[in-house]
Amino acid sequence: MAFRPLGDRVVVRRVKEDQKTAGGIIIPETAQEKPQEGEVIAVGPGALDDSGKRVAPEVKVGDFVLFGKWSGTEVKIDGDELLIMKESDIMGIVEGRKAKK
Repeated sequence: MAFRPLGDRVVVRRVKEDQKTAGGIIIPETAQEKPQEGEVIAVGPGALDDSGKRVAPEVKVGDFVLFGKWSGTEVKIDGDELLIMKESDIMGIVEGRKAKK
Protein backbone atom coordinates (compact mmCIF):
# COMPACT_ATOMS: atom_id res chain seq x y z
CA MET A 1 0.00 0.00 0.00
CA ALA A 2 1.27 3.47 -0.84
CA PHE A 3 0.76 6.26 1.68
CA ARG A 4 1.06 9.95 0.78
CA PRO A 5 0.98 12.43 3.67
CA LEU A 6 -0.95 15.68 3.30
CA GLY A 7 0.17 19.26 3.97
CA ASP A 8 3.31 19.56 6.08
CA ARG A 9 3.11 16.01 7.45
CA VAL A 10 6.13 13.70 7.35
CA VAL A 11 6.27 9.89 7.71
CA VAL A 12 9.28 8.66 9.70
CA ARG A 13 10.60 5.16 10.48
CA ARG A 14 12.43 5.03 13.82
CA VAL A 15 16.07 3.96 13.65
CA LYS A 16 16.75 0.88 15.75
CA GLU A 17 19.45 1.47 18.34
CA ASP A 18 21.97 -1.06 19.60
CA GLN A 19 20.58 -3.34 22.28
CA LYS A 20 23.94 -3.65 24.05
CA THR A 21 25.82 -1.15 26.17
CA ALA A 22 29.50 -0.41 25.53
CA GLY A 23 30.32 -2.91 28.29
CA GLY A 24 28.39 -5.70 26.54
CA ILE A 25 25.29 -5.68 28.74
CA ILE A 26 22.18 -6.56 26.74
CA ILE A 27 19.26 -4.22 27.40
CA PRO A 28 15.82 -5.86 27.19
CA GLU A 29 13.37 -4.19 24.80
CA THR A 30 10.98 -3.33 27.64
CA ALA A 31 13.68 -1.24 29.37
CA GLN A 32 14.75 0.67 26.27
CA GLU A 33 13.52 4.12 25.43
CA LYS A 34 12.15 4.59 21.95
CA PRO A 35 14.71 6.21 19.65
CA GLN A 36 14.29 9.88 18.82
CA GLU A 37 15.99 9.48 15.47
CA GLY A 38 14.45 8.23 12.27
CA GLU A 39 14.55 8.07 8.49
CA VAL A 40 12.06 10.09 6.47
CA ILE A 41 9.93 7.70 4.38
CA ALA A 42 7.43 10.15 2.82
CA VAL A 43 6.89 13.91 2.79
CA GLY A 44 3.72 15.90 2.09
CA PRO A 45 3.64 18.75 -0.44
CA GLY A 46 4.13 21.39 2.28
CA ALA A 47 1.98 23.76 4.32
CA LEU A 48 0.02 26.68 2.95
CA ASP A 49 1.09 30.18 4.01
CA ASP A 50 -1.31 33.07 4.77
CA SER A 51 -1.60 34.00 1.10
CA GLY A 52 -2.43 30.42 0.06
CA LYS A 53 0.96 29.62 -1.48
CA ARG A 54 2.59 26.26 -0.83
CA VAL A 55 5.74 26.36 1.35
CA ALA A 56 8.09 23.57 0.26
CA PRO A 57 9.21 21.23 3.07
CA GLU A 58 12.85 21.38 4.22
CA VAL A 59 13.18 17.61 4.67
CA LYS A 60 13.16 15.03 1.88
CA VAL A 61 12.77 11.27 1.63
CA GLY A 62 15.92 9.53 2.87
CA ASP A 63 16.93 12.23 5.39
CA PHE A 64 17.75 11.12 8.92
CA VAL A 65 16.11 13.42 11.45
CA LEU A 66 15.88 14.04 15.20
CA PHE A 67 12.46 14.61 16.76
CA GLY A 68 10.97 15.07 20.21
CA LYS A 69 10.25 12.16 22.53
CA TRP A 70 6.47 12.57 22.29
CA SER A 71 6.31 13.75 18.66
CA GLY A 72 4.00 12.28 16.08
CA THR A 73 1.33 9.62 15.96
CA GLU A 74 2.34 5.97 15.77
CA VAL A 75 0.71 4.00 12.95
CA LYS A 76 1.20 0.57 11.42
CA ILE A 77 1.26 0.43 7.61
CA ASP A 78 1.96 -2.89 5.87
CA GLY A 79 3.41 -4.26 9.12
CA ASP A 80 5.87 -1.34 9.52
CA GLU A 81 5.64 0.77 12.67
CA LEU A 82 5.87 4.38 11.49
CA LEU A 83 5.38 7.87 12.89
CA ILE A 84 3.36 10.59 11.20
CA MET A 85 4.29 14.07 12.42
CA LYS A 86 4.24 17.68 11.35
CA GLU A 87 7.48 18.97 9.89
CA SER A 88 7.65 21.47 12.78
CA ASP A 89 8.04 18.52 15.22
CA ILE A 90 11.38 17.70 13.58
CA MET A 91 14.30 19.35 15.38
CA GLY A 92 16.91 18.85 12.68
CA ILE A 93 18.53 16.72 10.01
CA VAL A 94 21.43 14.42 10.88
CA GLU A 95 24.08 15.10 8.24
CA GLY A 96 26.33 12.34 6.86
CA ARG A 97 24.29 9.36 8.05
CA LYS A 98 23.67 6.55 5.57
CA ALA A 99 20.86 4.01 5.60
CA LYS A 100 21.78 0.49 6.74
CA LYS A 101 21.24 -2.06 4.01
